[in-house]
Amino acid sequence: MTAISEVLRCKDSKCALIPFITAGYPNLNSTVNALYVLDNEGADVIELGIPYSDALADGPIIQESSRIALEQGVCLDQILNMLKLVSPNLNAPVIIFTYYNPVLVRGIKQFIKDIYVSGARGLIIPDLPLEEIDYLIELCNLFKIELILFIAPTSSDIRICSILSKSPGCIYLVSSYGVTGLRHHISTRIDKLAERIKFKADKLIMLGFGISSSEQVSEIANWNIDGIVIGSAFISVMLNKSQDAAIESLGNSCKKFRMAIDT
Repeated sequence: MTAISEVLRCKDSKCALIPFITAGYPNLNSTVNALYVLDNEGADVIELGIPYSDALADGPIIQESSRIALEQGVCLDQILNMLKLVSPNLNAPVIIFTYYNPVLVRGIKQFIKDIYVSGARGLIIPDLPLEEIDYLIELCNLFKIELILFIAPTSSDIRICSILSKSPGCIYLVSSYGVTGLRHHISTRIDKLAERIKFKADKLIMLGFGISSSEQVSEIANWNIDGIVIGSAFISVMLNKSQDAAIESLGNSCKKFRMAIDT
C-alpha cells in the first residue's frame, strides 16, 4: 500500500486531517515553518500546492495566495529544494497538488522523479485528462508516488466506474460544485455518493473543496469519508498578518480542526 492510503487506512474509524497550503505563500520561509507547525499540530497528511497563474479549480483565496507567491518569483525548483530539506523531518507525508501544465513543461517523467526525490509521496492533478491517466499511473508506480484521482458530484456512473477501475490508491471526492473556497454548507448527498463509491470499489476517500468550519468537519467525520482536506480556511487565517502571527494562526486552526475530528 502506498504512503497516503496507508495513513488513511491506519486512522481506522477516525478521519485523517489534510491541510492544504500554497508553496511560497507568503514566502518560502513561511512555507517551511507552516509545514513544521501543521505536522506538529495534528496534520496526518499535508497537501502542498504549486502556485499557478491559471488555477481554474481554485477559489479566490487560493488564487490570491498563488498570485503572491508567483509575484515573488517562487518557482518549482525552489519549492522542491525546500521540500527535500524539510520532508525528512515530517511525520505527515506530503502530496503535491499541481495543474497539468507545469508537469508537461518539465516533462512528465522528470516531474514525477523530481517530486519523489523531494520527499513527496502523493500527487494530485485536478485537470488531468482521463485518457492520460494510465501513463501517469505507470510512472507514479515506478517512483512510489500515489496518484490521487478526482470524482465530482457531477461525474456520471460511467466516469466514476472508469476512474475507480484505474485508480491506484485513494480517491479525492469533490464536496461541492464549482471551485474551492469557503462554504457554509456541505450537502449530505456527498455522503451518499461516498457510500456508492465504496460499494463499487474498496477505495479510501478524501473529501475536499469548500470545507471551512469545525462544525462541518465534525459532521463529515461521521460520514463514509477517510480524510478531510481543508485549504482556503487555512490560507485565509494567514492573510494580512506578520509571518509569526500567520504561522501562529495556522497552528491554532490546525489544532481546532484536529479537535473537531477527534471529539
